[in-house]
Amino acid sequence: MFPFAVPVRDLRFVLEELLEYRSLDLPGFDEAGPDLVEAVLEEAAKLAGEVWAPLNASGDRQGCVRREDGGVTLPDGFAEAYQTYVEGGWNGIGVSQALGGQGLPEIVSSSVQEMLHGANMALGLCPMLTAGAIEALAHHGSDALKETYLPKLVEGSWTGTMNLTEPQAGSDLSKVRTRAVPCPDEEGDHYRLFGQKIFITWGEHDASENIIHLVLARKPDAPEGNKGISLFLVPKYLINSDGSLGERNDVTCASIEHKLGIHGSPTCTLSFGEKDGALGYLVGEEGRGLNHMFTMMNEARHKVGVQGIGVAERACQHAFAYALDRVQGKARGSEATISEHLDVRRMLLSMRARTDGLRALALYCAAQLDVARHAADDAEREAAQARVDVLIPVVKAFSTDQAVDIASMGVQVHGGMGFIEETGAAQLLRDARIAPIYEGTNGIQALDLAGRKLSRDGGAALAGLIEEVEATASELRDSGELAPLGISLAEGAADLHAAMQIVLEQGRDPERGADAIQAYAMPFLNLAGHVLCAWQMGRAALKARAALAGGSDDPFYPAKLAAADFALRQWLPVGRANRSVIEAGMESLADFNVSAN
Repeated sequence: MFPFAVPVRDLRFVLEELLEYRSLDLPGFDEAGPDLVEAVLEEAAKLAGEVWAPLNASGDRQGCVRREDGGVTLPDGFAEAYQTYVEGGWNGIGVSQALGGQGLPEIVSSSVQEMLHGANMALGLCPMLTAGAIEALAHHGSDALKETYLPKLVEGSWTGTMNLTEPQAGSDLSKVRTRAVPCPDEEGDHYRLFGQKIFITWGEHDASENIIHLVLARKPDAPEGNKGISLFLVPKYLINSDGSLGERNDVTCASIEHKLGIHGSPTCTLSFGEKDGALGYLVGEEGRGLNHMFTMMNEARHKVGVQGIGVAERACQHAFAYALDRVQGKARGSEATISEHLDVRRMLLSMRARTDGLRALALYCAAQLDVARHAADDAEREAAQARVDVLIPVVKAFSTDQAVDIASMGVQVHGGMGFIEETGAAQLLRDARIAPIYEGTNGIQALDLAGRKLSRDGGAALAGLIEEVEATASELRDSGELAPLGISLAEGAADLHAAMQIVLEQGRDPERGADAIQAYAMPFLNLAGHVLCAWQMGRAALKARAALAGGSDDPFYPAKLAAADFALRQWLPVGRANRSVIEAGMESLADFNVSAN
């Protein structure tokens, strides 16, 4: 297995040259200059590369163990690596100073997240879920709940989870059955929860003092469906009046899942109320649990996309290292490493170009999150939030689907050795495969984009992004040697605009609109992902060309130009075929007799 080199240079290129550190100009970031950001990236790279990454393979081999007492033992070194992360103050870097965090921009927090997930995806899931819990509690929790739980969550000495689905529910959370029974007045203002939740990431472990579960449940008199679901906070250990940990709550790990990948991450079935009921506290308003949970989900969905990019980066590095080392066959008459064979180079360049484009788009989305949260002007914040709403399903779904394909291509570069666990390429593919599934499957993300997000504003937010794509295409066309890239990007923008019009028009059909959205959602998201990532690579090409024209001899820039050329002229045309898929209509899907096959 080859060591993981944290991609600090690539991250700095996006933050400094593509985004021009514009987030740092927003209100609230006065003390966060470029020097501080670069120092944070360098220190995070040490944590990721030296502490977390070496545990990735061993954690996969060892896995987690459920003990007889219901506790879970993590792989060797995981608890200590997590404590190193906490002691370094990393858990709060993106949390506002008002909540006890360091208040750095989202672009910095997301960059650090990519490093950690590239180093060790299984371990990186723990703080990712905690970040979502912080977000949900900060927005919807009472003052008392925030005062009791947020400081420790922000610090990282307590971790957070989200408890959504149940065996009978799957993605249809309207079928949640977990009950929240109000306690008698003399016991205080809380509830006792009874039920079972499945697929709870880091639901039980020995890395933190306490685990704070955010749980969807129903009061006994709640109506059926989504409107009857409320959100409750259920701690593993109850909290005494002085803030110390009290007795163990009535929530236990019934089992841990035996999974395809992320073996170092304990995915638990949690049982609430095997005795007297798990004590819990209402978060926000009754009946608005799904609304409140989506605060957490949106945070998590962006980070799942970032997670996929981290794994894609590691798979890319792994494939490059192997190809440069493996001698096989001949090139130009003499023995050569497989990196000399053009088919292998095609795979390597495809992996690199796509990973770079995905990273740039995810961090562009992070920059828009910064504007949506911190800009002084209301209209500017609203416009940025509209873009975020369109981009998050693309970042989540497209990045993770591409990550699986990139990791699979990494196995292919290794040939037969890629199918052997010892090389490490297979683990990256196994780990990456969960990301298109959790936090809302990628099909659900596509439906969100093609249905809810487009119809909400008639496609205005996406149209604004397409205009920026067209502007970059025009700049490329006017730049001489990069003109072919501009032509390809302009054609991609035209395809995305035409496809958007089809989805909008057919989606309004009173009889078949819902079917149209279902049929076109995935190809539409794939088209959007290709075009928007190619746009970012077009911008990267302009920056790289300017640097070289300015006299730079840094080999980073020619490599970036090569990746951009591949992205726009060889990868984007494949994605553009999704327009033809949409134009072909949905009749074959509608007429397909599933039971006859």
